[in-house]
Amino acid sequence: MYLMKDIVRDGDPVLRTYAAKVEFPLTEEDQQAMKSMMEYLVVSQDEDENEKYGLRPGVGLAAPQVGIAKMYSAILIPNEDLEELENRDDLPEDELYAFKGVIINPVITRQSVKHAALTMGEGCLSVDEDLPGYVPRANRITVKYQDETGATQEIKLEGYPAIVFQHEIDHLHGTLYYDHINKQDPWDTIDNTKYIG
Repeated sequence: MYLMKDIVRDGDPVLRTYAAKVEFPLTEEDQQAMKSMMEYLVVSQDEDENEKYGLRPGVGLAAPQVGIAKMYSAILIPNEDLEELENRDDLPEDELYAFKGVIINPVITRQSVKHAALTMGEGCLSVDEDLPGYVPRANRITVKYQDETGATQEIKLEGYPAIVFQHEIDHLHGTLYYDHINKQDPWDTIDNTKYIG
């Protein structure tokens, strides 16, 4: 499993590199990296465990963030509908998450004109400094990607999951979330935008 010391920080050139397309079958090195990236996300979302290992919670981790300039990201988005549930241990794993998987060679094929932004702004495991402000993203997107077997998948996303995917895909293109923030007025509201709390 990766730890915080393994996460590449802002300023490292790999975070500003356009990642290379992944060829199939996957190398053992890439398979191991994908497994470790997902393990980081699972452990980081467990309050007791993340404290034990000193991890910052995350919903996505892109290969460049662990020093690999290749087109893949691990994504683990909790199912928001379950926040009220006391006992989640009895639920099957596929119900716990809105999305759990590694997206390889992802491409956004469609996006809405309407935007979405998190009211708290975005954060990033690779950016230690707090850089506040709205990060405008498309509210709805369609993404084509390959899974770990090489099969092509297509997914339609809206709201928070769409934001997470765009944040992760940005990493593969050498873009960081704060590149989208209005430098003159970080909290300036944007027309035709849904704000998600």
